[in-house]
Amino acid sequence: MTPTLAEAWLHDLSPFAWRFTESFGVRWYGISYALGFLVGYAAMRWLARRGLILIPPHRCGDAMLSVIVGVVVGGRLGYVLFYEPWLLWQFSGSAPWWGVLMTQKGGMASHGGMIGVIIAAWRISRGWKLPDGTVEGRCPPLHVMDVFALLAPAGLCFGRVANFVNGELLGKIAARPGEASPWWSVKFPQEVLSGQECFRTSAQDTQLDALVFRNSAPGESWTHAYERILATIQHGGAEGKRLAEELYPLLSARYPSQLMQAAAEGLVLAAALWLVWARPRKPGIVGSWFLIVYGVLRVLTEFVRLPDAQLTVQRVLGLSRGQWFSVMMVAAGLVALTLISRSSARAIGGWRGRGSRAGGV
Repeated sequence: MTPTLAEAWLHDLSPFAWRFTESFGVRWYGISYALGFLVGYAAMRWLARRGLILIPPHRCGDAMLSVIVGVVVGGRLGYVLFYEPWLLWQFSGSAPWWGVLMTQKGGMASHGGMIGVIIAAWRISRGWKLPDGTVEGRCPPLHVMDVFALLAPAGLCFGRVANFVNGELLGKIAARPGEASPWWSVKFPQEVLSGQECFRTSAQDTQLDALVFRNSAPGESWTHAYERILATIQHGGAEGKRLAEELYPLLSARYPSQLMQAAAEGLVLAAALWLVWARPRKPGIVGSWFLIVYGVLRVLTEFVRLPDAQLTVQRVLGLSRGQWFSVMMVAAGLVALTLISRSSARAIGGWRGRGSRAGGV
């Protein structure tokens, strides 16, 4: 079956930008992190040179290094602790040996990354000790968190786009296999191995098995054969096109939840935060609004995204684990906003103001 322009698009993107072996290469997911950090560093330097933030321009590289460590370590540990704690005691005989370090299989939690960034912000706020014993760049921790809140949407957006390229964090089903599908929906071949419900009929399951066995090597497992079919589709060419046409009617059409979250957590969140920061604000105000707006957007967009398949209890009172974490973020943001608004702290920044020297409330 060849899909028409009015039907769902078959996802055939490779997770590798450059592939050297079957399982090793430069992945788009890693590139997305690098782009996020690069854009964040450039924006931080721009803000520092204009005097809009209290981090010295020549210390932005040191600050960004702390952010990178916080995001990577916090994101990975957050994923392990929140979603797959058994990785703590999973070991293998090949590198990197420990399940926590097996990042090549994916697994980063945005909520964990935010905790890591908060710790990094506290470290940066302490400043940098100079040879003469003085300290430069010391500033309120809440101000550093405000800076990171302004820079975060770019990285969040790039990360969600990479999730889409990887065919992970699948959205809810818009049309079952064999049904007419909306033009905006996407069929992900990765759903077959995701553990998520696909709603294939027994006849369609039989067709899928036949497709896999026809294209498997002698003694090859079903899973490995399907992974090879997926790689062939991603590679393209006549063989990839043939396999894609055979697989197309056996896949569900889904909401492109990754792109929807990229738009929400990237564009919408950035617009809201920069609007808040149009004039000088007390340290912590921008960060509080980050928690509130991000949390609300995450709760809304996750209604079209499926919970992680490995969770025993996927929803509690109708909300996924990620949504409950986001609800807690909204609550924390509201409390912080109330307390900070009542404080006597001096307002800082504001891209319409006079930079870090600006006063006001």
